[in-house]
Amino acid sequence: MNGELVKIQKEMERFHQKVANAVIPLYPGIELCYLTFSTDSFSVQHKALSHIIQINYCKAGQMMWEMKNGNRIYLNPGDFSLHTMKACTDSVLTFPNGIYQGLSIYIDLQEVSDHPPELLKGSNIFETILPEKFCRNDSPVFLAGNEQTESIFSAFFNQPESLKLPYQKIKTMELLLYLSKTELTSSQQLSEYKAEQIRIIREIHDQLTRHMEQRITIEELSKKYLINPTTLKTAFKSIYGTSIAAHIKEHRMEQAAKMLKETDKSIAEIARAVGYDSQSKFTAAFKTYFKVLPKEYRKK
Repeated sequence: MNGELVKIQKEMERFHQKVANAVIPLYPGIELCYLTFSTDSFSVQHKALSHIIQINYCKAGQMMWEMKNGNRIYLNPGDFSLHTMKACTDSVLTFPNGIYQGLSIYIDLQEVSDHPPELLKGSNIFETILPEKFCRNDSPVFLAGNEQTESIFSAFFNQPESLKLPYQKIKTMELLLYLSKTELTSSQQLSEYKAEQIRIIREIHDQLTRHMEQRITIEELSKKYLINPTTLKTAFKSIYGTSIAAHIKEHRMEQAAKMLKETDKSIAEIARAVGYDSQSKFTAAFKTYFKVLPKEYRKK
């Protein structure tokens, strides 16, 4: 198993990816790898291995997976996926933000079934639960994170050096126990988006960022682009990683900061240009975002 992972790592390096740490053996047949990428995409080529399951967790950035039917799924911070290493043969993964940080856990079902961790002996996690519940017919599963999974995954990071391996082992066991008891429902799974849906969401994004002086409501966008308001909000958050309100506010603040640096316009004029009728509301929002008042930002 380790030879295949080394091959994958070399393939990543060939495309100028940065693998933060080496593969870490946890139990016979179970290995962990922390990943940090600074790239737009990478191509992975390896043997079709149905007996090896990969669990991916997104800590920061975003990963976009293009399905065989052409639909796309977005893995955002807190989300995770499970798939066999047959599902990702000759695949291209895209990082829309240009960065990605997370971890991968590799489980060799053949090896771990012969030598299971003591705590999981007789549990059937490796014989039936993982392959049949989550990876049936080599189809990948993408799951939205929740409070419990975030508690598990977050503990893989920022631990004292002397305690890293114990935490990695314990949290891997906890994750497997969680997966064994959870019922896989459609509400837990991340949505797939067709190319046309993504095109519409990107058009909406471009309209909002080009006309920041306007306050366009979800209802107005829904009517104009003939898209259900709930679908609009959900799809936008999946594709851009944040809600419409949070994303556009970030653009407004960054544009305001640029205007403060590069123009002589008054704060009131800048406020109107980025969609604030009230200078006081703009000032409060700017201070919350940048931790300084607009006047102070301009001086600095």
